[in-house]
Amino acid sequence: MRAVMLNSVPATPALADLPVPRPEAGEVLVKVAASSVNGFDLAVAAGYLQQMMDHRFPLVVGKDFAGTVEALGEGVEGFIVGQPVFGVVMKPFLGPGSMAEYVTVSAGYGIAPLPEGLSLAEAGALGLAGTAAVDSLDAVAPAEGETVLVSGATGGVGALAVQLAAARGVRVIATARPGVEADFVTGLTGAKVELVDHGGDVPAQVRALAPAGVDAVLHLAGDGAELAGLLRTGGRLASTLGLTQDAVQGAGVTVHTVMADPNPRTLTELAARAAAGALRVPVTATYPLERAPEAFAAFGAGTLGKIAVACS
Repeated sequence: MRAVMLNSVPATPALADLPVPRPEAGEVLVKVAASSVNGFDLAVAAGYLQQMMDHRFPLVVGKDFAGTVEALGEGVEGFIVGQPVFGVVMKPFLGPGSMAEYVTVSAGYGIAPLPEGLSLAEAGALGLAGTAAVDSLDAVAPAEGETVLVSGATGGVGALAVQLAAARGVRVIATARPGVEADFVTGLTGAKVELVDHGGDVPAQVRALAPAGVDAVLHLAGDGAELAGLLRTGGRLASTLGLTQDAVQGAGVTVHTVMADPNPRTLTELAARAAAGALRVPVTATYPLERAPEAFAAFGAGTLGKIAVACS
């Protein structure tokens, strides 16, 4: 099979031919139709996770996947060959990633059926970013009418979080530069979002909109400690970038460090929203598998929304 892989880190991912993996007991073999690039993938290629996770080379990059069940490992129930599925590769080591023509995944975690109305291309960009957005919002638990600042609204997680927050009836303030970025973010929710220019004085702009402070912050980009200073006393911040409570001691706010949990229930709920048209999967560019290194470069340069990779 064709796969985007690494023989060492740090390195640039490259296309190679590898054997098709076989599903072990409790696993599903998926013929991958679509994947996408996430910040996690860039961190792996840069070697940032060497001390955190076991690396097994050749290491196939990619977390998101959407495709069809090709084969079932021993003991697998609840899936059938030919069934459309999507999700996130969640193994305790790095090696068999999803940016390939085939991938093996656990049948019990990180995978869900694909509903009618949601394309494989969209589903292949939904899993990791979508669960990170849901888990971030759940961590700060905004009540209807509260104000949430989404820092990093133009990225994949942020673009989904803006929509999910607006759907909860909260006031959303989002970071985006005037022009293309602003148009992208407002296009997600219409008039239900207020914008601040992350290229300017973000604290001053936010305070002008929320003089008493915001109720919650989603820290998906920017200076987390600075953003915590925009919270009212008792406010909450969720960070996908590793910010901890220690970084904002004495600020009278609560910090939640978020790790995406792509359990079947969350994946199923996200897919149902997207299939119903209540959530837009913000794919702005798609690359064929053989051009995946270009997709990585585009992601690193700051392309809006999600960058998809067509694997077959």
